[in-house]
Amino acid sequence: QGVLKALGLSRRMKTVFYPVSSEVAGQIMRVKELVHVEEVDEPLTQYELGKERKPDPGYYVETKVAT
Repeated sequence: QGVLKALGLSRRMKTVFYPVSSEVAGQIMRVKELVHVEEVDEPLTQYELGKERKPDPGYYVETKVAT
């Protein structure tokens, strides 16, 4: 629990961004069964994270075409 708190993972489904370093890699290796790690170019904003997590509604609304 201490390692998860040190990484900033205080609740389920929380996303945090860290630069690649040996200290962070060591902490991740201690809790590797509990976390999903992905390498990204730049951190996402809160809005982008929300859009990424939102499921597809399964339908699309078409607007009326002007004639």
